[in-house]
Amino acid sequence: MYVLLTLVLLFIFFLSAALKILNEYERGVIFRLGRVIAAKGPGLIILIPVIDRIVKVSLRLVALDVDPQDVITRDNVSVKVNAVLYFRVIDPVKAIVEVENYAYAMSQLAQTTLRSVCGQAELDDLLSEREKINAKLQEILDTHTDPWGIKVTTVELKQIDLPQEMQRAIARQAEAERERRAKVINAEGEFQAAAKLAEASRIIENHPVALQLRYLQTMREMAAESNSTTFLPIPIELFKPFFQKPEGKDGPAKG
Repeated sequence: MYVLLTLVLLFIFFLSAALKILNEYERGVIFRLGRVIAAKGPGLIILIPVIDRIVKVSLRLVALDVDPQDVITRDNVSVKVNAVLYFRVIDPVKAIVEVENYAYAMSQLAQTTLRSVCGQAELDDLLSEREKINAKLQEILDTHTDPWGIKVTTVELKQIDLPQEMQRAIARQAEAERERRAKVINAEGEFQAAAKLAEASRIIENHPVALQLRYLQTMREMAAESNSTTFLPIPIELFKPFFQKPEGKDGPAKG
């Protein structure tokens, strides 16, 4: 009885040690007596107990946050920069054999590369040309991690923290730029208005009837705006005799 129970337990232990199931996104690097045999998976993997050892590796895309780094730009401005990078393992054997802990190694490499690349750029470039900085970071990291069997797909700068003095200076600069644009727009509006007025005066000078039409339009607008106001239009020709100099009754003197 005890012998049968012992055999059953040994069989269960053998199955648990010999059979491994890997998911679709996993691969298993097989070591046999310390030597790499192959990377297998997904599905059912059969191992030799005690002799074989398996190390699971995920092939899914990994998002890694890069801790904020103190950086001094090329124009001697101290900033704090952090980033996020996305990578995946494309060669499980290299990821296990070539580097001890590829996730930790990737984190350390990303921090040093971030400080180096941002330190070579000026503050204006760091703020306005993020796409170029991201592309340069991605290229450098991908080149260095290729021997590890890792592909860096994307690197993005997340946040750039500026000193308070620099933030106030940038705010003043932006305010001055907005004021300059407002003055330019106002000057352009005044210029266009003056041009239209000059054109209108030329039209009225050449066509006196246009002035009368404008007079009638103004009267209609005044009547529509205030119903309590009463006005009586009088032709200006009625006042012309009052402005003319009277002539003598006997006519001009004769010599």
